[in-house]
Amino acid sequence: MKRIPILLTLLLLALLLIMAPACSASEPVIYVIEVDDMITAGTEMEIARGIDHATDIGAAAVLIEINTPGGLVDSMEGIVSDIERSEVPVITFVPQGERAFSAGAFILLSGHIAAMAPGTATGAATPIAITPTGTTPVENKTINAYAARMRGIAENRNRSTEVAEKFVTKGLSLTAEEALDQGVIDVIASERSDLAGAVDNRTVNVSRESVTLHTKGAIFITQEPRFAASVVALLSNPQIAFVLFLIGLYGIIYGLKAPGTYVPEMVGAIALILALYGMGMFSVSTFGVLLIVAGIILLIAEVLTPTFGVLTVGGAICLILGAIMFPQEPFMPAEWISDFRQTVFAIVILSIVIIVIGLGFVMKTRLKKPTTGRDELIGEVVRAETDIDPEGTVHIHGEIWRASAAEPVRKGEDVVIRDVDGLTLVVEKK
Repeated sequence: MKRIPILLTLLLLALLLIMAPACSASEPVIYVIEVDDMITAGTEMEIARGIDHATDIGAAAVLIEINTPGGLVDSMEGIVSDIERSEVPVITFVPQGERAFSAGAFILLSGHIAAMAPGTATGAATPIAITPTGTTPVENKTINAYAARMRGIAENRNRSTEVAEKFVTKGLSLTAEEALDQGVIDVIASERSDLAGAVDNRTVNVSRESVTLHTKGAIFITQEPRFAASVVALLSNPQIAFVLFLIGLYGIIYGLKAPGTYVPEMVGAIALILALYGMGMFSVSTFGVLLIVAGIILLIAEVLTPTFGVLTVGGAICLILGAIMFPQEPFMPAEWISDFRQTVFAIVILSIVIIVIGLGFVMKTRLKKPTTGRDELIGEVVRAETDIDPEGTVHIHGEIWRASAAEPVRKGEDVVIRDVDGLTLVVEKK
């Protein structure tokens, strides 16, 4: 009977030895970072964090799934640099139904392996300038600079520099099949698992070292966005920064004109700080900012010295022109520019209401003569009920008050109340 437990123990040990190699051979991990909508400073933060985390956990590759119409230049450059410095192979991929235009095309081509799903598109990376009348291509020297950057990215990944350059110079857009045929991407795959199988055993150059990918049957881990990155993405949006900038200026102006509560000053200061933080993440036109400030000054001048709308019109024009010129970003998507213009006109109308009507009401309230208390009596013109030499009485608001005057006043003469001394009115002859 004692032999049975011994035999069971030996059998269990044998099974553990057989299963040990299978347990140790863990499946490869592909760390997924999803890029959805406009490229912002928050996008850059998330990608940098994701690449670092993938390195720490020993992931086989980083998969950046791109769906963007464009975005901020500095953020795009930061993402490309992060990919170029990555110690883990980075696969850039445009999933089904999505696109990688403008700044997204730079990011797509910077991946160690660039892939697209059938039916997707990329390209359209011609830099533009936002003007009061619309958008226009930037100067040739700027186009040439970004074309050279695109050529450098493509050359670094052994892709067609000629086609990549046309993304910038000609605004070329390609479908997934066209991009593969013309040598700007490496793989067409319908989904993540297909992509993992398609790139398995491919060798890529990562940080000047040859790395062979082992991604077949990989486990996909998707990165969850952090709240801090979401806040940065919001603040680095030029539309949000513009609105915060105006709120900051209005809050401070109202606080100076109606002191006492400290709420407008506090809200204005916080909004202005957040706006300046956001403006530090994208290119801002100094001339545009000056026009915005000039527009607000003209609206305030309308309140102080009414000109029957002349200064209001001038202030509105300055605000519109300054706001439109506010962001100087060459890769902003067309739909964002359209939304931004609508926001500008709405904000200008609101500004006129806030400053001309709201601030005007505050100024009138401050300048209005008090209707109660001691200050109500000062400046009133009344008639002397008796001779005042140096004291007498006057009749005011249905009451008889004691009055004193430095010079004699005869009964029935009009006097002006200059001060109130206790229960005695200090008057002088009108």
